[in-house]
Amino acid sequence: MTKCQQYHNILNIDEELRKIYLFKDLSEKQLVELKQYMRYSHIKEGEYLFKCGQQAERFFLLQEGHIKLTRISKEGAEKVFEVVSPGQTFAEAAMFMPNSSYPMTAQAIDESAVLCFESQEFMKILKGSWDTTLRFMLQMSKRIRMWINEVDHLTLQNATYRLVNYILEQVPEENKNDCELKLSIPKQVIASRLSIKPETLSRILNDLSKEEFLTVKGPIIYINNVNKLRLHIISIGDITTHKNIIY
Repeated sequence: MTKCQQYHNILNIDEELRKIYLFKDLSEKQLVELKQYMRYSHIKEGEYLFKCGQQAERFFLLQEGHIKLTRISKEGAEKVFEVVSPGQTFAEAAMFMPNSSYPMTAQAIDESAVLCFESQEFMKILKGSWDTTLRFMLQMSKRIRMWINEVDHLTLQNATYRLVNYILEQVPEENKNDCELKLSIPKQVIASRLSIKPETLSRILNDLSKEEFLTVKGPIIYINNVNKLRLHIISIGDITTHKNIIY
C-alpha cells in the first residue's frame, strides 16, 4: 500500500475540492478541517494503492491517471468493477461500515496521483453538522441510483450495446459528425469493466468497422458519423429490451 505524504500544492485546491460531491456543501471551516488531514500520493503504473481486505482508513480523490477497482473471482480471474478517472472519488462508502475493510483492490493503470483523506476525520465533520450530513446523504443516493442504472446496462443489454455505449460516452456532447478518440485505458481493462471477453470486444469492433460505423487503429477509434452510431445503439437497445420482456 502506498504512503500518503503532506500535500503542499494548495493553489486552487479549494476550487478543486468544491467540484466534488463529497465536499461541495462543506462550510469554509469544515473545508479547513478537511485539508488538515489531506495527503498526497503518487502511484506508479501497476502499483497498488490498497488491496482487498485491508483496513479502510482512507478514501481518495484521483487527480491524474487512471485507477482500476478489481476483485478476484473464485476461478482466479480478475474482474474490473470500475475504472476511476481524474476528478472522481473512490472508497468513500467503506467509512460507513463497522470494522471496515476495502471490498476491492485499487491498482494504477498508468502513472497516477491521488489525494488521500482520513475517513475518521471526515466522519467527525459529518457528525458535527446535521445539515451537512443530510446533503451528503442526498449526493450519495444520487450515486447509488447511477450505479443501479449501470447494473441494468451490464445485465439487460448485450455486449455490442455496452461497448458502443461506452465509446459514445467518450464523445463530447456537441460532437455530431466525425470524431477521433484515443482510448485512455487498455482494451482488456475495458472488456473486463463491461463484462465482455477480450476476444468478443475485438470481434465487435471488427464488425462495427465492417459496417463502417468506425475505424480502429490501436488505441485510436475514428467514428465516421456520431449521430449514425447513436441511432445504431438505440436500435440495439430496443431489440435487447424486447428480448428481455416477460409476457
